[in-house]
Amino acid sequence: MDDDQPTERMKTGGFKLRGLRWWIVGLIFLATLINYVDRLTISVLSPVITRDLGLTNAEFGGIVAWFLLAYTISQGLSGKLYDRVGTKLGFVCSIVVWSVAAMAHAFARGLASFSAFRFVLGLGEAGNWPGAAKTVAEWFPIRERAFGMSIFNSGAAIGSVVAPPLIVWLSLAYGWRTTFIATGALGFIWLALWIALYETPERHRWLSDQERALIREGQESDGEIERAAAPTWRELLRYRQVWAIVLSRFLTDPVWWLYISWLPKYLADARGFSLTKIGLGYLIKRGWSVDRARKVVIAFAALLMPAGIFAAFAQNAMLALALIGVVLFGFQVWINNVQTLPSDFFPDKAVASVAGLGGVGAGIGSMIFILGTGWMVDHFSYVPVLVSAGLLAPLGTIVLLALCGRIGRISDHSH
Repeated sequence: MDDDQPTERMKTGGFKLRGLRWWIVGLIFLATLINYVDRLTISVLSPVITRDLGLTNAEFGGIVAWFLLAYTISQGLSGKLYDRVGTKLGFVCSIVVWSVAAMAHAFARGLASFSAFRFVLGLGEAGNWPGAAKTVAEWFPIRERAFGMSIFNSGAAIGSVVAPPLIVWLSLAYGWRTTFIATGALGFIWLALWIALYETPERHRWLSDQERALIREGQESDGEIERAAAPTWRELLRYRQVWAIVLSRFLTDPVWWLYISWLPKYLADARGFSLTKIGLGYLIKRGWSVDRARKVVIAFAALLMPAGIFAAFAQNAMLALALIGVVLFGFQVWINNVQTLPSDFFPDKAVASVAGLGGVGAGIGSMIFILGTGWMVDHFSYVPVLVSAGLLAPLGTIVLLALCGRIGRISDHSH
């Protein structure tokens, strides 16, 4: 099979783009990268913004919590939206909302306006994850979905690498308000590409018959389930596999949110890093796809995240940063595998909804933790926060493995 050649022109059917599914997941990767650039702008600039506007740590935590509240609500709603209107229109809605909100941060004047714009940003950004999971489920055969998920998920890690130096440079050159406008505008550039290039596999004129057959490989077993209407939340919540995803993300996602929300302020306040030094990053790897291997990787990743406990007590700032990098690496390996579980367990019609429910659990847990972080830092220090975060991932993984059972389609085993 010559599936990886760039293009081919068939005698019948017109122009075809070979390996089209890789181009599609590339678009989702870019959307995820932009999502993280927009999300991290306020975090990277937090030392400057809190100083300029006179905000306390608790007030900054409140701004993050408003984002998480909207993000939590929208995860569930966005999952249902994508299952009903499809991936193309769903992404249009999500990215327009979050890009407009990101640019609006430039006009914030205080706690109330920042909180309002952050809330709207959360409503839009949440849709990226159930939408991406659904796109991968639609465009990839079952055996390739874990790899497809790892590609778009790497947009979060690479966005976290790209964002700090880009944001710092823009801020130093043009000011923090202009930085929000510049980063927010990236979404509209992506939107033009999305509208021009995206369709579902059933409708895409550039998809060859050979690749269409490959995408459908292994999906026939879903049969009537795939053709049925998308299940309701009530129906989905009857499955212990759904609760495994929801509860494990409730316990573990706060680790990620702690660091992406508070890392720049922690480095500035506790470790004496300047704004320029905050322009550092980290990168991730992808996981495996079979039942036993996925569980081993999830457990291994969970055991990496307690490294944050050692970071709390490290005397050397660079050692603390390196240990935090281990935590973030572990989380990305963990989430790459956990976010693939909806498509492992459920047919395509339900993937976005299950992913959205997982996001709701993640958002609630993260919101509780982030609100507590601001209060804890103002009254004590970062140490109890980092220690608590280090214990969450192993606990979340124990819950996940205890509830989920064998990883495979739910029609294949009892629930």
